[in-house]
This record gives sequence, structure tokens and C-alpha cells, in this order.
Amino acid sequence: MQKLALSGLTLAFTATSTLAATDITWWHGMAGRNGEVINELATQFNAAQNACVLTPVSKGTYEEALAAGIAAFRSGDQPNILQVFDAGAATIINAPKAVIPAEDLITGAGYDFNREDFIQGVRYFYADSEGKFVGMPFNSSAPIMYINTEALQKAGIAEAPKTWEEFEAMAPKLKEAGYIPLVQSQLTWEFTENFFSRHDLQFATNNNGYDAVSGTEIRVDAPEHVMMYQKLKDWYDEGYFGYFGAGWSDNQKPFEENKVAFWIGSSGSFGGLQNSAQMPFTATFLPYWNAIEGAGTNSFIGGAALFAMSGHDDAQNKCTADFFEFLTSPEIQYFWHKSTGYVPITEAAYELAKEDGHYDRFPAAEVGIEQLMLPGGEWSKGYRMGFYPQIREVMEREYGRIFAGETSVEDAMATIKSEGDALLARFAKTTASN
Repeated sequence: MQKLALSGLTLAFTATSTLAATDITWWHGMAGRNGEVINELATQFNAAQNACVLTPVSKGTYEEALAAGIAAFRSGDQPNILQVFDAGAATIINAPKAVIPAEDLITGAGYDFNREDFIQGVRYFYADSEGKFVGMPFNSSAPIMYINTEALQKAGIAEAPKTWEEFEAMAPKLKEAGYIPLVQSQLTWEFTENFFSRHDLQFATNNNGYDAVSGTEIRVDAPEHVMMYQKLKDWYDEGYFGYFGAGWSDNQKPFEENKVAFWIGSSGSFGGLQNSAQMPFTATFLPYWNAIEGAGTNSFIGGAALFAMSGHDDAQNKCTADFFEFLTSPEIQYFWHKSTGYVPITEAAYELAKEDGHYDRFPAAEVGIEQLMLPGGEWSKGYRMGFYPQIREVMEREYGRIFAGETSVEDAMATIKSEGDALLARFAKTTASN
């Protein structure tokens, strides 16, 4: 991707401007402060050139934005840009002729594009099996471990654990000091999807679903994954792990209230946690099992990407490409990173943040980026499974039943695999019929 200063971008866009600006729309699934920053990005883009006018429109949640985008495409009223979250990527990518691959759009508009400009953990998740970018990574995050430094001091623990073996050894001390040793905020993302990525284990057949839609099967019954959940259930029974439901804030709140030593959350939560935490905290990488060969690779990203919807004229597609180029400039990525806590997706933006001293001021803000830049493995690039939001719902149901004592870990994983494989097969039939 060309690394142009904003003044250079302005000149490039102005040179192609016309008397009447071209209107484009961006549907997204973000609210609150993140939604406000999206509006600020659009304002900055519109001010940087006069050929295009970008209008962002909130469509509610991630799930609602995806559903609205698909429905609009079927009726011929789709936006130019649609934000799609990680679990929904397969749905939009496999919808026939729904999107223009971002890489094709950008190079077709005359911009240079280099995949190597993007950080390791971001580079492949929204790409095809050959590595070509289909979606443009946007709000990207990593699951990391937040550390209650006060809890560690009271328990006499010098350092946070790098491995789950180390956590298991220190958990009794943390409990004795009056803390719940560990909580998390999304089992599906943090202890399933990223269990497979951090341990470089195959998550689904057909190259994690990238190579083919038909015949893809999920591997939640892998013995290593079963072991992880058996450990979580054992820790839960011993008081080393707290589970307060499937809601994100249900599990974050006890950490904020200084009742928990370690919280597995999103690197994108850093900014808000600075205001809500009632104690000092820092962060480190998501732990892994040292006993699993090949463990310690980078994690999958969370968050969402931007997809260029097809069916628009050349002028609108050029404006979408212009916005993608603007969005990936180092200055704009750094602005997004500082404003939201999501990681900068390019190495140039990361370097700019370091040069500005951002991580000297906020060391925990760097952890997610460093984790995504860890060496990748064969299976840590991403996954691509249709109807995956529905599969996540099955997982959440069964994981809740594990901690409620209503099912065993083995039976829960067998149920998830059975229902998950059925959903994958149904998705394959849906795409084949289109």
C-alpha cells in the first residue's frame, strides 16, 4: 500500500475530482465512542479531498449490519462499503458476486498494494486461499490477558504467567489472597478460535475452510481442545476460574471491580478499561500450553473488516478505493488506534505510534499488536466457515451447560461438532444453489 502523507493524498484526490462530488455510503455495526470515531474518520476523509462524499450509517450490531447488507444486496440497494465482523466473513465472501476484492479495487484505482505492509496477524484473515485481500481489515484486535497488578502483589507473585502451566501453579495463591484467579469475556473467540491459533492446530478441514466450502468440518473435538475445556471446568470447580455467563460485560465487570487477578479480554478494551478499572492494571499475551508442540504462534484477529460491495458505477468504486487508501495511511491508522484501542493494521502505523512515544505512555496498548506480530504457523492465519455466527451460538449454549454441570466436556464438544458440521453442510448447499 502506498504510504502517502495526508497532504499527498489530498493532491492525489483533488487531481481526480469532478465538479459534482460522488456520494458513497458506509454501513457499519458500531455504536458509542467507536461510532463517533467512525463519523470523525468520514469527516476527515471528506475534508481531505473534494471528489467524494462518504456518509457512514450505523446499522446496529455486527449481526444486524451483516443482515442488512445482505438483504440490501438482494434488493439492489446495497451500500458501497459494508463492515462485516470476523465470524460473518465467510457469509459475505461466499455470496456470489456480492463484493469486489479490496486488493483488486485498490490496484484497479491505480494505487500500489503490498500485502507485506500489513502486520502478520492481520494479513490473511480476510484474504482468499492465495493471500489476496478480499476484505480490508479495519477494527482489528487480539485476545490478551489483563493483569491486576495489585492482586499479584498481595499474592506474592512476581510475574504474570506466560503459559497455562504457570497459571495453574499460581492460581491457589491468588485464591488464597482473596481473588478469583481468572475470568474471560468470550469463550468462543478466546478459548476456542484462539486456542487453535495460539497452539497452531487445525481448526477446520479444507485448510481451516479457506480452500473449499463443501465438505468443511469443524474440529472442536480435537483432544487438545477437549483438554483445555476440561481444565477450565476443573478450575471452575476449584474456584480458580469464574464464569458469569456469555455476556461480555458480565465477565469484565468483576475484573474492573478488583475481584479478579487475570481477565482475558480484547486489546480493543484497553481505552475503556483505563476509565473503569478500580485498580492498576497492565497486560500480556494470551497464555498457551507449553506441553502442546508448536504452541506460541500469533492469535487470530477479532473485530471486523470493510467490504466493497459490487453493483456500483466506476466513480463510486474509485471513491471506495480512495477511502481505503486514506484509511490505511499511517496517520489515520494511528488516529484510529489512539482513539479506540484497536490495533494499527500496518507496520508503518505501528512504527509511527512508537516514534510518537504512545507505548511509552501506555505500555499495555502495545500488547495486542505484539501478539499479532508473533511468528505465524500453518494454522494461525485465520478460518473461513459459513453460518459461523450460528455455530458460535451452539458453542455458547454448550459451554454454559458445561459450567452448569448439565453436560460433560466430551459430550458438549460432540454436540458442537455435530450441529456445527450440519450448519456447514447447509451453508455449502446454500452457496451451491446460488
